[in-house]
Amino acid sequence: QVQLVESGGGSVQAGGTLRLSCAVSGYTASSNCMGWFRQAPGKEREGVAAIWSAGGSRYYADSMKGRFTISQDNAKNTVYLQMNSLKPEDTAIYYCAAAGTACAWLGNPHIPKDYNYWGQGTQVTVSS
Repeated sequence: QVQLVESGGGSVQAGGTLRLSCAVSGYTASSNCMGWFRQAPGKEREGVAAIWSAGGSRYYADSMKGRFTISQDNAKNTVYLQMNSLKPEDTAIYYCAAAGTACAWLGNPHIPKDYNYWGQGTQVTVSS
């Protein structure tokens, strides 16, 4: 049974940092595209970052470049999202997701419908 469990969310002030974790079980994260997504109230779910550890590839949505860093610990089968210089508009529920293929095969790795497994999400709130 595949399980993705996010943690690390919370409330911070603008300019602050958070590191989200996604613990994966029943699935080899390193062999497949792992993505972070977020969904703000009243908005569609959007891609944040993706990683394909086996291929050494990382992908970022344009608005996150330079502020967010995705990484992976294969020994722990855990994916991380380091978020720096947080802004109020980063407030959302953040989800970890796993696709059944390499990121390169997806074309655009930030499309939610291309991911098969999802975590329950973790809330991030950034106050001004």
